[in-house]
Amino acid sequence: MKLKPHQVIIRPIHTEKSVSDMQGNNTYHLVVHRKAGKDDVKRAIETLFAQNDVKVTNVRTCMMPGKPRRYRYSASRTPSWKKAIVTLRRGDTIDIGI
Repeated sequence: MKLKPHQVIIRPIHTEKSVSDMQGNNTYHLVVHRKAGKDDVKRAIETLFAQNDVKVTNVRTCMMPGKPRRYRYSASRTPSWKKAIVTLRRGDTIDIGI
């Protein structure tokens, strides 16, 4: 399945750990399409932020399981999602809207 760059990246993750990684390690945490591989994520970042001449050095992905939730008397689960941790070349930055 061939995904377009804007279909691969769904949204950034804004947590305390992701913000500290962004500032200290030049690493960005993103929610990506479930079927996207590491090469798809790398290609999407370099294509979407081409005006900044961004180069990706490392991509790590993992599936995050859904969590059980309850609403009154019914039990359900939140959907599972895929997380990508992208490391950029030293000196490169991207604006993801924090």
